[in-house]
This record gives sequence, C-alpha cells and structure tokens, in this order.
Amino acid sequence: MSRPGRDDAPDRLYTLTGGRSRPATDVPFDLVSLVVTESDPAPGMPSEHATILRMCARPTAVVEVAAELGLPVSIVRVLLSDLLVQGRISVRHPRIAASPHRLPDPDILEQVLVGLRNL
Repeated sequence: MSRPGRDDAPDRLYTLTGGRSRPATDVPFDLVSLVVTESDPAPGMPSEHATILRMCARPTAVVEVAAELGLPVSIVRVLLSDLLVQGRISVRHPRIAASPHRLPDPDILEQVLVGLRNL
C-alpha cells in the first residue's frame, strides 16, 4: 500500500513528467542503452534532470539511472527524452550482430563454460 508523501507517490510522478506517460521522442531507451552527458546542469533545472546529468558524466545504462533515482523506468524514459530533446544527453544503443560471422565461435564459448565450471 502506498503511503502519502512517498517519493514514488502518483502525484509526484505526474508532476515529474508533466502528466506525460510517453517520451517526447521516438528514440527507444532500452534498459541497456547507455546515456552520456553532453552538458552541465543549468541553474533552475529540475533536480532529477540535474542528477541524471551528473550521474551520466560516464556512460550509464538506463536501468542504472532508474535504480539510482529510485524511479520507475517508464518515468526515467520520459525524463531522458526531455534531456535528449534539449541536447543535454546522447544515447548509445546496444549493437546487434549484423551477421553470424560476427558471433563468437561456439567451440570457444564451450571451452569458456567448461573453464568457469572448473573454478
């Protein structure tokens, strides 16, 4: 049961996002996408935005940002989209192997697995 005054109270989350439930951009923020700060926090900026900018001075995964802020990922995606539109962050998405030739050799993976089991 939710207690009034908690940080994740629905009215606070509504205020953080300005009532929006979807990001302002079509850029997908996967849980493992890396967020990198492109500018310092500005005076008068919402504290969550400033915290994200300080936190992401080094590449940080979306899921880590959510965990550090103690906010649902859906809310963090909205906040990140705001910062992306403002040009304050950049997002690096995970790379997907383009072809099976780029995948590791299954024999090497099996040897690594055997080695780990022997530890």
